[in-house]
Amino acid sequence: MIRTGVIGYGLGGMAFHAPLVAAVPELALAAIATSRADQVHARHPGVPVTTPDALLADPDIDLVVVTTPNDTHAPLARRALEAGKHVVIDKPFATSLADGEALVALAGARGLLVSAFHNRRWDGDFRTVRKLLDGGALGEVMLAELRWDRFRPALAQAWKEDPEAGAGILADLGPHLIDQALQLFGPPEAILADIAVQREGGRTDDYFELTLFHGARRVTLSAGRLFVTPRPRFWLHGTRADFAKHGLDPQEARVKDGARYTDPGVGDEEPQFHGRLTRADGSSETVRPSPATIAATMPASPGRLPKARRPRSAARTRCWGCASWKWRGRARGWASGCRSDWPPPAARSSSRASPSSRRKPGSHAKARERSRTGSRPCAGIPLLPALAR
Repeated sequence: MIRTGVIGYGLGGMAFHAPLVAAVPELALAAIATSRADQVHARHPGVPVTTPDALLADPDIDLVVVTTPNDTHAPLARRALEAGKHVVIDKPFATSLADGEALVALAGARGLLVSAFHNRRWDGDFRTVRKLLDGGALGEVMLAELRWDRFRPALAQAWKEDPEAGAGILADLGPHLIDQALQLFGPPEAILADIAVQREGGRTDDYFELTLFHGARRVTLSAGRLFVTPRPRFWLHGTRADFAKHGLDPQEARVKDGARYTDPGVGDEEPQFHGRLTRADGSSETVRPSPATIAATMPASPGRLPKARRPRSAARTRCWGCASWKWRGRARGWASGCRSDWPPPAARSSSRASPSSRRKPGSHAKARERSRTGSRPCAGIPLLPALAR
């Protein structure tokens, strides 16, 4: 059983982290650090409410979830890692590249796990899009549009409007859209960004449109706060068919209203929001989203995590699956990274594979190509290392 503490109980803690921890049998919701004790006790009776300092000092807590204002993510995560805790950080992972890299390096040096929280990989609409792509129903996708439109003309609470606090819609919704695009199509060759402040009196960006270049393919990611009529959430244009999907996955709204992720039908969409597949010959059909919930489709947890330790040696090396840089100890496995293709194919057949077989020619290039084409994207979370205890 992994004893988990949650720091923060705003929207993220209330609608995502605390109920998801409570829904996973291998996790135990050990404590929540917040000033909103009444709200916690109403939904999670018996769960202690404490302070961040007390939670981080608790030796019985194995895993800490950070879901606080954006500019506090990196400082709290660093303190948790220094206290020997594994860490999951709500998006954005950090407000600067330097802070993010420092956290990854610290986790690797301590033999701990640190991961970004990417719950939108388990949305029904995203999983449906991935299924269509994997099945070839769309042919080769030449234009993919992923959008997240809202109508919120009023300015938000103070910290969300402070440009010094890592706020703005790009930091808020951008991580979801960018992660989904990377999962579907891999890293782009170039990016064009259009970011603006459109609301009167606004101080942080409330509109963005990113164009990701993948050869001849274009992937457009966009979000804004002044859309009375939202554009399609997904709109993909391929050589065989188009697919358009409106509306957001319903799980967040239902859990905010008191539902649980384990409730039957919590992920079922209303029929008017089902996607539409239109083929080149003029035929079309309604595509019902994958009827699964976040809690039901997340990979199983092992029920325990390795204790913090300092690896005998550490090296910064590339992940076989997603080609990104990871920290790896002397033992085979990741201190922090993905689990998409490790160990490499040549080393899987035998734990005593020769050095030459572990370095099969072209393996790195093939792994990176799988990532770029989206056929074997990085799994991302949960990150479970194989470090020697």
